Amino acid sequence: MAMTVGFIVFPGVQPLDLVGPFDVFATLGTVQQHLVWKDLTPVVGSGGLTLQPTTTFTHCPPLDVLCVPGGSGVEPLLEDEQTLAFIRGQAATAHYVTSVCTGALLLGAAGLLKGRRATTHWAYHELLGAFGAVPSHERVVMDGALITGGGVTAGIDFALTIAAEWLGPEQAQRAQLALEYAPAPPFDAGHPHTAPAAVLAAQRKAVAPAVVRRAECVARAAARLTARPM
Repeated sequence: MAMTVGFIVFPGVQPLDLVGPFDVFATLGTVQQHLVWKDLTPVVGSGGLTLQPTTTFTHCPPLDVLCVPGGSGVEPLLEDEQTLAFIRGQAATAHYVTSVCTGALLLGAAGLLKGRRATTHWAYHELLGAFGAVPSHERVVMDGALITGGGVTAGIDFALTIAAEWLGPEQAQRAQLALEYAPAPPFDAGHPHTAPAAVLAAQRKAVAPAVVRRAECVARAAARLTARPM
């Protein structure tokens, strides 16, 4: 059964938020994937990787799966009505409305998280509440047709979840095997609950300015959402 997936791609997107699930879906053989942005100008993601949009907001077809990745570039988009309108428009007809990492904040700014269970990157988890979401610390959270993934690498788990929902567990497991997705990291430091205290403290300090900056953007976006006519 064919499936059409669209990832919003934007300046400052976190590439692995997008590339991880893109590769999972690519193994399924029945998926058409789009990288969607305002225009077709190449965009530079965080870390410097350049990505080429394949279609625009205007020309994007109706999507079965709308996926919003995260990254440093989400901050201006929290108050970008063109992007938020595209998200709302596609969400109205998509089978699944999804995000990876801080892409969940964009779903919130579009008004799609109120009263819904959702997750995001651990450092920004507390910001979900501003949009009326019910924060959950699971790696992948399903609330009906809303599916959100945690930080960055959770995008692979998220995509396998979608594959199982759409095509069944066997196809999802074949995708996992095709990618040899059998995580065995050299350190058990990938989550605040398992990272050494000194590592966690250092990383919290490193991201503190971004947390403050995004909290301010989220507060403005939430206020705009409250004032928006329903």
